[in-house]
Amino acid sequence: MTHNIVLLAPHHLDDVWRIEQAAHMYPWAESMIRKAPNKIAANYALEIDGQLAGYCFGQLVAGEATLLNIAIDPAFQGKGYGKLLLEGFLSQLEQLNAQDVWLEVRASNQRAYQLYESLGFNEINRREGYYPAPDGREDALIMTYMMM
Repeated sequence: MTHNIVLLAPHHLDDVWRIEQAAHMYPWAESMIRKAPNKIAANYALEIDGQLAGYCFGQLVAGEATLLNIAIDPAFQGKGYGKLLLEGFLSQLEQLNAQDVWLEVRASNQRAYQLYESLGFNEINRREGYYPAPDGREDALIMTYMMM
């Protein structure tokens, strides 16, 4: 299988919306997906054999990057593609002279937390009750990655 990490383009957005709904319990609104590409965006797509397998939305302002959303199509999950996409995202940000990268992750999302930690992200804080959850609200863990 061949893979490419490319800039997210308008032709990806229908598949992004499909994956967003399949991969997230509380997906972004479709209007947010369609408006995400903008001048401060750092949005990337992971293509496997020409098919969209995942994406990430980020932004870069004054050397500080934020990972806003990342998802892998459920058909491609568990195969290391999330790590591949995140490594590509970090590599692109390094080329854009980012100094650090921030993200928030659900406290219950241990799989994502472990991935971020394995790539060098460190937990620095917690936002109580940040995310909606089936039984009320859920904390967000704030993590940061310092570029070398």
